[in-house]
Amino acid sequence: MGKYTRLEEKISTIHDKQVNLAEILQFAQNEFSHLSQETLEKISDLTELSLTQIVSVASFYRKFKLNPVGKHIIKICEGMSCYANGANKIAEAVLSHLDIKENEISKDKFYSVEKVFCLGCCTQSPIMMIDDQIYSNLAPDSVGQILDKFKSEH
Repeated sequence: MGKYTRLEEKISTIHDKQVNLAEILQFAQNEFSHLSQETLEKISDLTELSLTQIVSVASFYRKFKLNPVGKHIIKICEGMSCYANGANKIAEAVLSHLDIKENEISKDKFYSVEKVFCLGCCTQSPIMMIDDQIYSNLAPDSVGQILDKFKSEH
């Protein structure tokens, strides 16, 4: 079974590939964790849609990752409440602790970090989410302990 067998099977079941391109991209991302150039080219070949069209859709929606991501994704809320309560300092602390920049992957490939507009926990701001676990009422000096504890448990 080849690397793209499941993707080929999925695409073969979709009649209107242009209308359902986001569904195809989501399936591919679920399979490979991100949408590499090679994967986008394969989708173009399989759907007979232009690579430009595919890349424009993939880059338009924030949910699609064009670069490798860590095993666990840290989302730092930058909604109005979180921002007002120091989200930028939380982001700085996370990135500093991991020794990476935003949208990079940690050297051990365990974490990647992204900023998001709102996670819906405004009364507990500032917050971050690791996978589906929310950490609220954060202070910059608590971030390192949270990251280390999370890593030791996973």
